[in-house]
Amino acid sequence: MFSLSSEESAALTALGARLRRARESFQGQRRERQSDFAARVGVSVPTYRKMEKGDPGVPIGYWVRALWLLDRLDEVDGLIAPTDPVFEALREFD
Repeated sequence: MFSLSSEESAALTALGARLRRARESFQGQRRERQSDFAARVGVSVPTYRKMEKGDPGVPIGYWVRALWLLDRLDEVDGLIAPTDPVFEALREFD
């Protein structure tokens, strides 16, 4: 069975907490209810609650949709950014 280290679990928990804060304060709008945001993401309320708790079983596609709705999808580009010029040269051949 797949299990996460405590460091990995902590990172997901923190990500979920940041998602909650972003939902509550997106562009200075009034606090959006979980049920409303879940509907916009296209997930059930229980699934959205799992996202805010950092559950590792939530498909990444739901996270991408949530980031898009929060106008933060561009931040995904920095997740696994190339750190070596060799990688940049290889990308030119894609």
